[in-house]
Amino acid sequence: MVAKAALAVLLLIAGVAAGFRPPPVSEDTLEKVAGSLEMYVDMLPQMPKVFGYSIKYGRPTPVHLTIGMYQKKWKFHRDLPATTVFVFGTSAETATFPGPTIEALQGVPLRVTWENHLPRQHILPWDPTVPTAIPKSGGVPTVVHLHGGVHPPQSDGHANAWFTAGFRETGATWTTPTYAYPNAQSPGGVLWYHDHALGLTRANLLAGLLGAYVIRNPAVEQPLGLPGGDEFDRVLVLADRSFLADGSLYMNRTGDVPRAHPQWQPEYFGEAVTVNGKAWPFLPVARRRYRFRVINASNARFFNLSLSNGLPFHVVGSDTSYLPRPVAVTHLLVAVAETFDVVVDFAASATTEAELVNTAPYPYPDGDAPNHLNGKVMKFIVEPTVKTPDESRVPERLPEYAVKVVAEEEPAAKKRYIVLYEYDDPASGNPTHLYINGKRLEDPATETPRPGTTEVWEVINLTPDNHPLHLHLAAFQAVRAVELVNQDEFKQCMTRLNDAAKCDVGRHAVGEAVAVPEHERTWKNVVKIAPGYMTTVVVKFMMVDTGRAYPFDATAEPGYVYHCHILDHEDNAMIRPLKLIK
Repeated sequence: MVAKAALAVLLLIAGVAAGFRPPPVSEDTLEKVAGSLEMYVDMLPQMPKVFGYSIKYGRPTPVHLTIGMYQKKWKFHRDLPATTVFVFGTSAETATFPGPTIEALQGVPLRVTWENHLPRQHILPWDPTVPTAIPKSGGVPTVVHLHGGVHPPQSDGHANAWFTAGFRETGATWTTPTYAYPNAQSPGGVLWYHDHALGLTRANLLAGLLGAYVIRNPAVEQPLGLPGGDEFDRVLVLADRSFLADGSLYMNRTGDVPRAHPQWQPEYFGEAVTVNGKAWPFLPVARRRYRFRVINASNARFFNLSLSNGLPFHVVGSDTSYLPRPVAVTHLLVAVAETFDVVVDFAASATTEAELVNTAPYPYPDGDAPNHLNGKVMKFIVEPTVKTPDESRVPERLPEYAVKVVAEEEPAAKKRYIVLYEYDDPASGNPTHLYINGKRLEDPATETPRPGTTEVWEVINLTPDNHPLHLHLAAFQAVRAVELVNQDEFKQCMTRLNDAAKCDVGRHAVGEAVAVPEHERTWKNVVKIAPGYMTTVVVKFMMVDTGRAYPFDATAEPGYVYHCHILDHEDNAMIRPLKLIK
């Protein structure tokens, strides 16, 4: 426990102490600022690329990159003053929001030294009363996780492997400044890198510490005929943000239950939607096919995307895997941290403009409907009449994996019950914290799979929110979701016993069965866990593209983690260790 005097000092540093706090900012004020910004006046940026390989004598060879984290100013909109952000780049001058897209090749390993050049104090408020990385001598703790990457534990960006500027202070599980990424996994979809520091993930990502990472294999992908090249194969990083009139990022300084947590709130939702660091940008497009790799990098917002002219998304992949075959959908629900790889054919557009819109309630699924601001994402300006020559296509089949995509539960080495809890303040009814299986990150690991095995996780959601479940390292797939009947009775039993078997979950998981959408039936690293349901997830601790063992010791320290990827939930404290054993 933090002593009262020490806590008072930390609250001042965090910007949430009573004497430090400015007057609260109303939602109306934030909406007014966002509403003053004209939509579709900034062109969608193409983020700079950093190549994770070099070509010598006609062959790709490994390289060693150095990428830093910097404080700088960033223009989110033509009419908004420049915003102070934390961003990634190979230098302060070239750092961007989001960071540069790292392009790697399958089979060509990459080493990255991540450097922290951030100031001694954060630009956003944070809460020392949730489990948090707190250096003794000041500084902003950071650590980088490659989301979707298959890599050794020492390079996973463990929440306690944080470090401050110049590595002056490091967390308990920090071991190395340089991370090794084998890039052994198959191409397809998109990965992304982001901060993962204990208790600060929500603030550090909100500040801008995130970027895309693409693994390619021309021999596998060129025969598919998908749209290619920088102009026609684009990453779209979606992130909602609220701003003050002076351009600064807004994050709440007062918690919903301040006597428990002075600053923490269960979800952050921004009034403006940014794509590649611009609020409501536009993109001129030719009448041809485009490939978009969509990343939802928001703290808590789900996006239910559609195009105003009715064009479908041809989904070819999700997270870091291709689907067995393309699936056409008109609406695409993207959870926090989830990614989709889609093709849009603008040759079929009956209009010269198409808005990308969002209809997902927030919090998802039973919150408020999006308004006139956060219900808009960006606009495509379609070339009026001339159809552009286009040799790309949407193939009938996509690459197959040695470990086949599953349609139902299969034999497993272990079945586990994973239960998601929310704990509420009796007086206000507002949440004070969230746990998995009633345990914290610092409690001993209970999920201890062996490399090369398959497990079935029955994930039971006893909260009102849909939780995007993310397992580090593993590939997994939700195969079904069954509604829990007599939920109050079951929840009361679970509150007492915290044991799904003793509470006879089989008697309760007999309600409506909901099929997993066809465009989510591949090996993923984020699955949606619906409230009031038990979702069956098949988990593979192996290389699913080859069926072989990991090309490194996955049992090494400090292990991995799994968590809800709503960042405010993850920070307090819906995260647990995942420790592979021999």
